[in-house]
Amino acid sequence: MIELEKTYLAKFIPSKLENKKEMIDIYIPDGIDHAPIRIRKNGNKFYITKKQPAKENDSSVLIEQTIELSEAEFIELEKEIKGRRIEKIRCSFNHKGNTAEIDVFQGKLKGLVLVDFEFDTEEAKEKFKMPDFCLADVTQEDFIAGGMLCGKSYEEIEENLNRLNYKKIE
Repeated sequence: MIELEKTYLAKFIPSKLENKKEMIDIYIPDGIDHAPIRIRKNGNKFYITKKQPAKENDSSVLIEQTIELSEAEFIELEKEIKGRRIEKIRCSFNHKGNTAEIDVFQGKLKGLVLVDFEFDTEEAKEKFKMPDFCLADVTQEDFIAGGMLCGKSYEEIEENLNRLNYKKIE
């Protein structure tokens, strides 16, 4: 499956959020900076996913392969694998007919809020205008990708966030 998306730093969290769920991502293998595989707890659903760029130097187009797991399989993998972890609360928000996925990071990344939009076509992705509740398009910023964020603290990415004039959201 091809995934077309844009990722933004949030300026603020919009009101009327829906579908609040706890997410845990564990990225593997542990020894590389941008791990391509993750296991995910998404509310009460569980997955293993591999993502890789479909185009060179374009993080907005990814090949995504996902397999659903049972809770028991996720728990077993979580115990057995050595990986880096991210915890967040994900909510959705309807913005002019497009669904925004808003990730409010917890733990060591508390204060970071990202907004993702997925698109059905390249044309829709290219025509999309950044919403007023977003600060900056970070789709092509390597430091903000899940595989790069995992295992890091807010302080470790703060210099990059400051460069984009991001202010911690509490």
